[in-house]
Amino acid sequence: MSNLEALLRKQSAIVDHEEDFEKINQLFYERGWGDGLPVVPPTVPRVERMLEYCDRPWHEPIAKIAPRYGEATPLRLAANAVMAGCRPEYFPLVMLAIEAMCEESFNLYAVQATTHSCAPLVVVNGPVAQELNIHSGHAAFGPGAWSNATIGRAIRLALINIGGAVPGNGDMATYGSPAKFSYCAAENEAASPWEPLHVERGYAADTSTVTVISAEGPHNVNDHESTNAEGILKTIAGTVATTGSNNVRNAQSDPVILVGPEHAATIAADGYSKRDVKRYLFEQARIPINRFAAENIERRIAVKIGKESPESGAEVPAARSADDFIVIVIGGAGKHSAFIPTFGHGRSVTRPLRTNDGLLAKSVQEFRRNSQ
Repeated sequence: MSNLEALLRKQSAIVDHEEDFEKINQLFYERGWGDGLPVVPPTVPRVERMLEYCDRPWHEPIAKIAPRYGEATPLRLAANAVMAGCRPEYFPLVMLAIEAMCEESFNLYAVQATTHSCAPLVVVNGPVAQELNIHSGHAAFGPGAWSNATIGRAIRLALINIGGAVPGNGDMATYGSPAKFSYCAAENEAASPWEPLHVERGYAADTSTVTVISAEGPHNVNDHESTNAEGILKTIAGTVATTGSNNVRNAQSDPVILVGPEHAATIAADGYSKRDVKRYLFEQARIPINRFAAENIERRIAVKIGKESPESGAEVPAARSADDFIVIVIGGAGKHSAFIPTFGHGRSVTRPLRTNDGLLAKSVQEFRRNSQ
């Protein structure tokens, strides 16, 4: 056995050869190394091909994944990416997303361990989205796109296998979510009348980024009737203003509004900027305090707006400020948008893809020479 193969086995759950596909999957399932779906056997050659797109030392952790705080080395991440069916060129985005969600402000420990049904949503911006065919149009959240599905799944497998978010033991979600299998899409920048998310956050348009958000699944907003911006935004605001949403109940909140391209075009045609959209939603997506039970007002709502009585006529906003709303254009044709409630106990994080994170990465051959 070469030093390289020994290192691979020490750092990852890697198998010697194909053997029997069903037997390997049964073994992995019995050991809790998966998400319940069949996995691609992480053989040494497959992991090596994945690592061709990694320019970092393979055995040194790029992050520690809560709640177990397992060391996310490129080797371990590569094994999980293979299991998910990732193509090697997707691997830099997997690593970048893991790094982003391990930043303290994201609060991954709580996201992983909560009874809430949230999961890390990954939004990709910039040239890499087109280069890797990360889908942003019709059915952007699936099914159909190899890149979206496997990048999101690789992240979930790493959260389970390295981070220890095993359902019922680490991941305590009351009922889970389909978003916990895979949750990844690109912003539909070509169809957006506004600046994309990464530009809004200070990056150049030609910079590739990932943004991670602790999010529930999308809740559809159906408005085929409104012919102007205010009508559409009123419908969206009404959907956002729900008493059970974490965004309404928690002080730290960044609700996500997915604006479909048709709705976005109508809204922008009336002169609304993205900032205008956020301001409208902040002002209109509010709930009268008398819709909440007294216990909720005392224990939760007071944290957000201070002590108010049910008779005060006070209203509870969905966010602390207009800037806390995240507005993204995703999807294809159709007069639909979506509200994605978020966890409310952490902040979204955007990270840029470095120049040498992608196709300019070091080769396996160089690492092999250095490991012998």
